[in-house]
Amino acid sequence: MKKNLFYLFALVCSMSLFIACSDDDPDYSTAIDGEIVGNYKGTLNVTVQGQLLGKDIPQKISVAKAGPAAINLSLKDFSFMGIPVGDVELSNCELSKKGDTYTFTGVQKLDVQTLSCTINAAGTVANGQVKIDMDIAAVVNGESQQVKVVYEGKRLNGSESSEAKILSFAFDPSNEANAVVTEQPKLDEATNIFTFKVLDDATSEELKALVPTVKVSDKATYSVEGGTADFSQTVVYTVVAEDGTATIYKVISPSKTSLMKFPLDEWETVKEGNYAEYWAPQPADQLASSNGGVKMVNGSANPVGYPVMVEEAGYKGKAAKLVTLDARGNPLTAKNAPLASGSLFTGKFNFNFMTAITAPLKMTEFGIPYDKIPLSLKGVYKYKGGDNYVDGSDKNNIKDNLGIQDECAIQAVLYEAVGADGKDVILTGVDINDSDYRVAVARLEDGTDKAEWTAFNVPFEYLEGKAYDKEKTYKLAIICSSSKEGDKFKGAVGSTLIVDELEVLGE
Repeated sequence: MKKNLFYLFALVCSMSLFIACSDDDPDYSTAIDGEIVGNYKGTLNVTVQGQLLGKDIPQKISVAKAGPAAINLSLKDFSFMGIPVGDVELSNCELSKKGDTYTFTGVQKLDVQTLSCTINAAGTVANGQVKIDMDIAAVVNGESQQVKVVYEGKRLNGSESSEAKILSFAFDPSNEANAVVTEQPKLDEATNIFTFKVLDDATSEELKALVPTVKVSDKATYSVEGGTADFSQTVVYTVVAEDGTATIYKVISPSKTSLMKFPLDEWETVKEGNYAEYWAPQPADQLASSNGGVKMVNGSANPVGYPVMVEEAGYKGKAAKLVTLDARGNPLTAKNAPLASGSLFTGKFNFNFMTAITAPLKMTEFGIPYDKIPLSLKGVYKYKGGDNYVDGSDKNNIKDNLGIQDECAIQAVLYEAVGADGKDVILTGVDINDSDYRVAVARLEDGTDKAEWTAFNVPFEYLEGKAYDKEKTYKLAIICSSSKEGDKFKGAVGSTLIVDELEVLGE
């Protein structure tokens, strides 16, 4: 039924209403020019079959002189409940005067396609105020409908601003009610439609509770259709300029994004054989650290210590603290792995004594299964580079105190989980940065010192010639290191990265 009503209203409002009444041809030119002609700012109320379907709809009307005793009234770019229906023209309306009030009436009959109707219109203009009543008796597809449209507006002085824009629309992340928002609203200026994204498990109640921050043009006001913004469905905003110009915006119900999240609040201590006890991030089937390799030199007379530990004072709860250690004090690592950077990653540390001696980087097996399209890597961190930069890439010529400023490294790598031969692919510290199986990378570009908690949100960028293929399976590796070239045994002793609230958004 409502579709018929909208169709009726659109047809009526898109046609001119030629209204005329008889009079003795008086001349009201002085009043028309000085008191009546101009723009009016007001509102519309629309009732269909006795039901109020549109209340206080902002609308601007223009009144122009049509003759010594006649005016034209026009409603430009009229819209009803967010539906654009075009212009309404009341042409050559002859005035009659009663006291200080000018009145006009008229009748218009229409018979177009499946619509036939009789429109009875009446209006008054007095003291800078205009009022127009339209009573419409219509038949749409054989069904009788009674529509009443009432407009009331006030004449403007001409100096009012006509700008009616939403300048900014956002969900403040510091407000807990907006915690489910993963991507801030973006405006399509061609359609005036905002889109945004929320967590995959966001409920209707959480969407209804969202609190937007809206900024509009100077001296403009805005309203929400229905009075309350319920973002579980499309929300319509109307911005009204100082002069009555109205602009409609829509905020579409959000799309969902998946979230892989590691708050780094859960840790367990691990005690294996004669090795000194160390911290292990949880969940153990998804997260690992370089502690799993350094343990081999922490059960002897020359312990090195562990490069990954719990930071009790995290950004939220606990965090991970990664430190670059000088491992030359132990004979097992002095030649093979003279520097041990703190490393936290998704995947597992596959410890093997002989591998630890001959090719320690192969023990870091990066990546866990991931079945979404990754969008961005998020988190917060602090960093302080150490003073003694060591280059241990040449085990026979290790160099100290090089005066190089160390940087941390935080990245995520999406790579193909199955090779051309059908075998499982596992990227390690040897090839995680150059393997042809890599598809997309999200990398923190600025790894310099940060004394305070610093948030990052870096997008995944697809490597040249690569694209996501839904027919393939993938793994995702998140890797954090206290020295960005720690895999080459280069870095500053004591470099410290504290990282928290790691997240990957996907869809």
